[in-house]
Amino acid sequence: MVDHPQGAAVPAEALPARHKRVVHHLREGVVPGLALTCVIAAAAYAVRLMPGLGLVSPLVIAILVGMAFHNLVGTPRAAGAGVKFALRRVLRFAIVLLGLQLTFAQVRTVGLVGFSIVAITLAATFFGTRWLGRLMGVDAKLSELIAAGTAVCGASAVIATNTVTRGSDEDVAYAVACVTVFGSLSMVLMPALLPFTGFDAHAYGLWTGASIHEVAQVVAAAFQGGQQAGEFGTVAKLSRVMLLAPLVLGLGAVALWRARGGDDAHHARPPVPWFVFGFIAMVMVNSAGVIPVEVKSTLVTLTTFLLAVALGAMGLETDIRKLRMKGVRPLMLGAAAWLFISALSFILIATFMS
Repeated sequence: MVDHPQGAAVPAEALPARHKRVVHHLREGVVPGLALTCVIAAAAYAVRLMPGLGLVSPLVIAILVGMAFHNLVGTPRAAGAGVKFALRRVLRFAIVLLGLQLTFAQVRTVGLVGFSIVAITLAATFFGTRWLGRLMGVDAKLSELIAAGTAVCGASAVIATNTVTRGSDEDVAYAVACVTVFGSLSMVLMPALLPFTGFDAHAYGLWTGASIHEVAQVVAAAFQGGQQAGEFGTVAKLSRVMLLAPLVLGLGAVALWRARGGDDAHHARPPVPWFVFGFIAMVMVNSAGVIPVEVKSTLVTLTTFLLAVALGAMGLETDIRKLRMKGVRPLMLGAAAWLFISALSFILIATFMS
C-alpha cells in the first residue's frame, strides 16, 4: 500500500506505471546504492584537487576509489540494486548526454584527409587489436574492450562498448587501466618527441587527436605544441569520439546476427544499443545550436559526473583477485595496441599531410 496525499491508503497497483517503477526501485533499495556511487564520484573529484592529479580523468579515479572501497571495506548488500542501476541506466543516460559535446561542424574542420586518417587509424586499431588478442590468447571480450578504449576514447568507449560486449566488471576495470596507463604515456612522450617529428602545429595536433586515448590527455599533450595545435588536436579527438556511435551500433548488429544463428541460438539475446541513437540525436541538437552556452556547460559537467558515478559502480563490482588471475597478457595487448595506433597515425600523417 502507498499513502495517498489525503491520508487514505491507495494500492500500489492503482498508481500510474511511472509511479509504480519509482516505488519498485525504492523497495529494491536503489537509493542507498545510488547514493554510494554518487559519493564515490564526488570523492573522485576531490582527489583530483591533489597536486599532480589534476590531469587524471575523474572516471579513472572513480573506478579506483570504488575498487578500493569494495576490496577493503566491502560493498553493502543493501547497495546492490542501486549499483546495478548506476551501471545500466545512469551509464546509458550519460552516454546520450555525451553527444552534446560534439557537432558535425567540428568534424568538417578536420577536413576530409584528416578525418580519413582518424577513421582509418581507428578501424585498423580496433580490428587489429582484436586479431592480436586472439593470437595472444587473451579473452575475446577483454580484447574487444581494450581495442575500443585504445581506438576511440578511453574509459568512455570501454564502458559504452561493454553494453554490447557484456564483459565482466573485471574486464572493464582491466581495460580502463590499460587505456589510462598508455594514454598517460602518450601524454608525456608526444610533446617530448615533437621536435624530432618535423610536424607543424596542424599535423602534431592531428597526431595527438588521432592516437591518444582520453580527451583530457589529448588536450594536455596537444596544447604543448601551441594554441593552434591544441585547438586542432581537441577537434580531431572529438571527431574520433563521434565514431563511437557507429562502432557500438555495428557491434550490436553483429551480436544480434550471431544470436540468430544455430550455434548461438540458445544464448540470451544480446542488447540493442538504443541509447546510441540518443547520442546521435544529441549531436544533432548540439549542431543546431539551440542550447544556450551556459546550459550546455552545465550539461557537460553533469555528463562527466554521471560517467564517474557509473565507473564508481563498476569499481564496486570489481574483485582485485579476479584481476590478478588475468595475468600480464592483456597488459601486453594494451601496449601493442598503443604502439600500433601511435605509429600508424604518425605514418599516415607524415605521408599525406607533410
